[in-house]
Amino acid sequence: MSQLDGDTQIPDAGPFHEDEQDLDEKYPNRPHNHSPTLLFHDLLTDLFNPLNDNKKKPAAGPARRKVGPHGPSSLNPQERRRDIIQRFISRWRRDVGDDIYPAFRLIVPDKDRDRAMYGLKEKVIGKLLVKIMKIDKNSEDGFNLLNWKLPGQSASSRMAGDFAGRCYEVLSRRPMRTDVGDMRIEEVNERLDQLSSASKEDQQLPILAEFYRRMNPEELMWLIRIILRQMKVGATERTFFDVWHPDAERLFSISSSLRRVCWELHDPNIRLEGDERGVSLMQCFQPQLAQFQMHSFDKMVQRMRGTEEDPTFWIEEKLDGERMQLHMETDDSVEGGKRFCFWSRKAKDYTYLYGNGFYDRNGSLTRHLKDAFVDGVDNIILDGEMITWDPEQDAPVPFGTLKSAALAEQRDPNAKGPRPLLRVFDILYLNDRELTLYTLRDRRQAIEKAIRPVHRRFEIHPYTEATTAAEIEPILRKVVEEASEGLVLKNPRSPYRLNERHDDWMKVKPEYMTEFGEALDLVIIGGYYGSGKRGGALSSYLCGLRVDDPNGSNSMKCYSFCKVGGGFTAADYANIRHHTDGKWKPWNPKKPPTEFIELAGGEASQKEKPDEWIRPDESVVICVKAASVSVSEEFRIGLTLRFPRFKKLRMDKDWKSALSVQEFLDLKSNVEKEQKEKQFTVDNSRRKRIKTSTKKPLTIAGYDEKDKRVEYAGPTGNIFDGLDFFIMTDTTAPKKQTKVQLEQLVKSNGGKIYQTNTATPDTLCIADRRTVKVASLQKSAKDIIIRPIWLFDCIKQNEVDSRHLSSFLLPLEPRHMFFTTEERQEEIADNVDVYNDSYARDVTPEELRTILDAAKPSQQELVDHDAEIKEISDLVFERGHEEGITPPGWLFRGLAIYFHASSESSSENTDQIRHFLARKLTEFGGADIVDDLGINDKSKKHIHKSTTYLPTHVVVMDESKGEVSNIRKTLAQQHSSDRGLKVPYIVTVEWIEQSWKEKTLLDEDRMFAPISWF
Repeated sequence: MSQLDGDTQIPDAGPFHEDEQDLDEKYPNRPHNHSPTLLFHDLLTDLFNPLNDNKKKPAAGPARRKVGPHGPSSLNPQERRRDIIQRFISRWRRDVGDDIYPAFRLIVPDKDRDRAMYGLKEKVIGKLLVKIMKIDKNSEDGFNLLNWKLPGQSASSRMAGDFAGRCYEVLSRRPMRTDVGDMRIEEVNERLDQLSSASKEDQQLPILAEFYRRMNPEELMWLIRIILRQMKVGATERTFFDVWHPDAERLFSISSSLRRVCWELHDPNIRLEGDERGVSLMQCFQPQLAQFQMHSFDKMVQRMRGTEEDPTFWIEEKLDGERMQLHMETDDSVEGGKRFCFWSRKAKDYTYLYGNGFYDRNGSLTRHLKDAFVDGVDNIILDGEMITWDPEQDAPVPFGTLKSAALAEQRDPNAKGPRPLLRVFDILYLNDRELTLYTLRDRRQAIEKAIRPVHRRFEIHPYTEATTAAEIEPILRKVVEEASEGLVLKNPRSPYRLNERHDDWMKVKPEYMTEFGEALDLVIIGGYYGSGKRGGALSSYLCGLRVDDPNGSNSMKCYSFCKVGGGFTAADYANIRHHTDGKWKPWNPKKPPTEFIELAGGEASQKEKPDEWIRPDESVVICVKAASVSVSEEFRIGLTLRFPRFKKLRMDKDWKSALSVQEFLDLKSNVEKEQKEKQFTVDNSRRKRIKTSTKKPLTIAGYDEKDKRVEYAGPTGNIFDGLDFFIMTDTTAPKKQTKVQLEQLVKSNGGKIYQTNTATPDTLCIADRRTVKVASLQKSAKDIIIRPIWLFDCIKQNEVDSRHLSSFLLPLEPRHMFFTTEERQEEIADNVDVYNDSYARDVTPEELRTILDAAKPSQQELVDHDAEIKEISDLVFERGHEEGITPPGWLFRGLAIYFHASSESSSENTDQIRHFLARKLTEFGGADIVDDLGINDKSKKHIHKSTTYLPTHVVVMDESKGEVSNIRKTLAQQHSSDRGLKVPYIVTVEWIEQSWKEKTLLDEDRMFAPISWF
């Protein structure tokens, strides 16, 4: 420990600190600087601030020559950006030396894999700063730090939503120093290493306090951005790498090591040799990624189609897990002779979880791989997806349970619960030979010859070979029916492209739903403050479904249903603010608004807590369209919309005429029925999925479908004498039992069975899965719901406990509860000790092991954020829809746009420029530009069986040009001959310009009337 001042101590850097001598041994040729590193302030003045200024839009008017420190220049923003970076690198080489690694760790902090995650987010940093500055958290500055998304009580509104900017505002009013700070870059890195290993507040506080004493407010603002890894300086790591060395990006792709990029490529004149440019054993690489496409299947197939002799492409199911690379090499020092390493897509080392050898006690996977490799395989690198598999259901478990399943497998390799399963779909290295330049077809053959699948532990991911676009739709429908994410199309003739998204791999996901009509009319019941551009104002809204009171009273309840943030223009926000001004009320999580909770169904523990809430009768109705409906625990109704998007404000409707819960459920039920009637039959023989919404046929307790008695060979007695039960679902723990078998078990032990919870006042509700009926009961918050495991525990305890002359019921424990009302939570929690050890029941060996593990002191574990587990494109795209802000490069993705050239020769240069710029904007935003309307006889042969058609949008310059009627006539003629075609929207250039300006896709109806169904 090193002294900070007085009794305050800073923790050592811990396991992430490396001795200089060790580094010299590991990197004998690494460069050494001849002088101390630059001041941290120089990083701001020479790099961060100039880059930040460069990304700002230039002032209107004629182009002006820029005057820099070396005279005037007329560089464009891209050239200027490279010039700024080059000047900083040149200064570093001149004044410091060739080792730029200390600076790069701060310039691109999200690429530094040698420093662990800090475990600090905005709220925690805000609390620490409040303590360091010794201010009242309820003061104006304290409030602004802890509620950084909200408009400040007197702070500049432009800083709302920008946490680092908000910190700068507060720090500027109470700085420890106003002059330039004295901390050098190397010292900042040392303190950040210490901060990354600090897991408790009393360790983090002195480190941030030292930064506060030795940095001015501007320096602290950039330091906070580094800690949050949210730089946003207008330059990506690729730009920095490219300026540093021509091979830097390549080396980072094959090693994921910022340190290697800086140390091995410190001389731009020394290039990587051939054998240094490929992947290496036990070196994490950056994997190939799939392009996201929502174009027509024909267009996607055209992009990857080969010659007429080989027009095939492959279709794989997109797995819902974590991308994982496996490295294995022969090593006689390891028991079993093979050493393993596992890395995620973001280069997080998971070897501790899955095992470093066949006999690793922590090897939740490797202990099962003793026979997984054929004789003669000495080393190998495999690429695949790690998923969680439930052996009882013989189906994958939704994403999010992988780590807990691996830890359970570590404790008990023979456990029958969910386990990790690695699905391998590619190979990059085999027996000292790199395979990335071989075709996918050849690489797949190598996989099949090199490994032996281990059932439900280690398998080769299957694929379907296809030659036409028509073969995609049935498979997509099938995987969607089975609750999968979608498909990946692959070109079997393609090489493996490190750290690239390419058309050789394309993701396919369902497009926006049309089954529910144009849109759903929902009531706004809450609002969330935004960040960045939309900071300081409500940028997304919590929407609800109206609840009809069965008694006919004028109920005002609205159940939360989805969060909408995409599709709004500045005018839309202003319009909503105008109609709801003065009616919003803040949500205090410590003292939730009882009025709102009552209106939302009386559930005090609802998960979605908006920043502001509004009564339904004082709110507005909006039209929303979405991609699909999915199950969600986050919203009151138990369902939600995926990728919801604002369509328009319905001022012609009040909250009483908005969509109700029952109307939506009826609509959903009718849609599902129609889909089944349409040939939507799915072969479930390949795998079974847990169905949460499929309605089971009515059954009579104790009988199967053939009216035969179900004999239950379980214990009998009178333990449940006098008790009434309502069994709602089956169970899989501790053993699989159907609903009928559970009912028979209760009856054989003296209990009575009813098919409703209102049969008697004291009916006990039993459930182990969230069905519509269970969710409805849970949302009423009137009755507790008990898991079936309580039945088994009561019977088992009475069998083994002979001390009692009569049967007795076990008191309820937290493990027995599926749902607990607020007033019963404390009572039930008192039936176990602090380690969940029951006071009245004998625990099993497995429970005892869990209790003992919980009793051990453990260090706080640093885990990756969701962004480092889930594929970044899916996360950002979904969050963009939720928050209403989509990255520019993805704004128009999924659209196929035809730009109509007017037959009238226009001499207006402005129109031509607007048309050209609009086309470039859509291309940059990920759209596919098509050359024709795709309606000729030749193209019809390819597209009439597909579910998505080209184009999705037709862009014209102006409605008054006289061209629209001809386009409508052509499309109408085509539609009359083939009613399977979807009619594209006809929009003006203004729709593209305004969508780009608002950074969200606007509803086409408002910009130009579309072609409707005829």
